[in-house]
Amino acid sequence: MLLFFRWAILLLALSPFAFYLLTLIAARRFFGGRTAEPPADFTPPVSVLKPVRGLDRNSYENFASFCTQNYPEYEIIFGVSEASDPVVPVIERLIHDFPERRIRLIIGVEPWGTNDKVNKLVRMVEQARHDILVISDSDMLVEPHYLTSVARLFRDPKVGAVTCPYRGSAGKSLGSQLEVIGNSTEFQPGVLVAWLLEGVKFALGATMAVRRSCLEEIGGFQAVANYYSDDFELGNRVAACGHRVELCQWPIITVFPEQTLKECYRHQLRWALTTRHSRPWGHVGLGLTFGLPWTVAAALVAPSWPVAAAYVGAYLVFRFAVAWQVGVRGLGDNLLRRRLWVIPFRDAFGLYVWLTSFLPQRLRWRGASFYVRKGQMVEVGRS
Repeated sequence: MLLFFRWAILLLALSPFAFYLLTLIAARRFFGGRTAEPPADFTPPVSVLKPVRGLDRNSYENFASFCTQNYPEYEIIFGVSEASDPVVPVIERLIHDFPERRIRLIIGVEPWGTNDKVNKLVRMVEQARHDILVISDSDMLVEPHYLTSVARLFRDPKVGAVTCPYRGSAGKSLGSQLEVIGNSTEFQPGVLVAWLLEGVKFALGATMAVRRSCLEEIGGFQAVANYYSDDFELGNRVAACGHRVELCQWPIITVFPEQTLKECYRHQLRWALTTRHSRPWGHVGLGLTFGLPWTVAAALVAPSWPVAAAYVGAYLVFRFAVAWQVGVRGLGDNLLRRRLWVIPFRDAFGLYVWLTSFLPQRLRWRGASFYVRKGQMVEVGRS
């Protein structure tokens, strides 16, 4: 029995290496042949929808990056729930500073469901002028070619939605930097492996671009107004209707907030619960992709020190190769370039987040507390 237990661990401990190998293959295929900027070969009119609440780090700069796009025709619509929101003066300043841009602010929403972001989007879609809708979270910072890189993928009529990978911009706090490193070395590799193995059947909140006709086909945003992971639901439903969801080759930037380790944990837990509730078996399967605990287990039961050393060496080589290929070369994460040595500590932190994501949780997000039941949000209080 002891021998069986030993060999079972040694075999299972190989699974993270298989995942790392798939990640390297996916990154090479996805980022290979990418030019510095996308060709402007298809530029239909675009409506950019920005549902916002409260202030993020560098809110004005983030918003302004959408106003300096090298794109012929587009509008920007901001949506807030209340006129007293502190982000309103920032948007009004933006409108004043960029008079050449068509920027509108919509205040007030109908309570379609418990997801306040989606409630805003329902009204914003009604007000949007164009048929290509580009939804982006409030903490995004983009390059001037962003809209070109996204819109050009709609040249193929089979494409119903487009989403983007992203790298993080960290503050000075340890929590902020851990989150950025985790995004580049853990979350985005998972996105690329999904792209390689089954195609993209989801969207990421960093960018949810969709044809208006496809959005109407799935019942509009009203259909996902009670769902926690509205980005996953949008992409998944568009794909289920037979439309293709494309992953843009040019990543954008998420400006992560300054945060303590506890705040970082809560933020990471919220993301982990998104996966757990939207793809439960996939979330369970993540346990086989954590190289650190499996390598430690294999080293402890290894029949000899050379075998133990081989597992440790393989973990370090594969793990750092993934970080470099995806995070540094693919996403352009300069923080990761300087902090590669943090990866094993980040892996231990990520394992803790994954394990605790299976416990009953009450989440807090932008002033609201809620539980998640069968993927849907059940609000229990607001502060």
